[in-house]
Amino acid sequence: MPRNYKKEYKNYQGTTAQKKRRAKRNAARRAMIRAGKARKGDGKDIHHKNGNPKDNRKKNLKVVSKRKNRSFKRTKTARKARR
Repeated sequence: MPRNYKKEYKNYQGTTAQKKRRAKRNAARRAMIRAGKARKGDGKDIHHKNGNPKDNRKKNLKVVSKRKNRSFKRTKTARKARR
């Protein structure tokens, strides 16, 4: 059975909360590009150290590989597990 992308967008990605989180993640990336720590197309992710995409303070952001940023163990509420 193929994925229903319209339904996925409507039920999750298109919600107001998800749009705000995505906008903040994009803003974090732009801030790191302006700071000279990331470049467009570099294949890196901007890591939020505390797991909160709305917290774009400089000390909370770090440029890491996609593999490292997306490999954290998650809790039931989709937060990064504390180590």
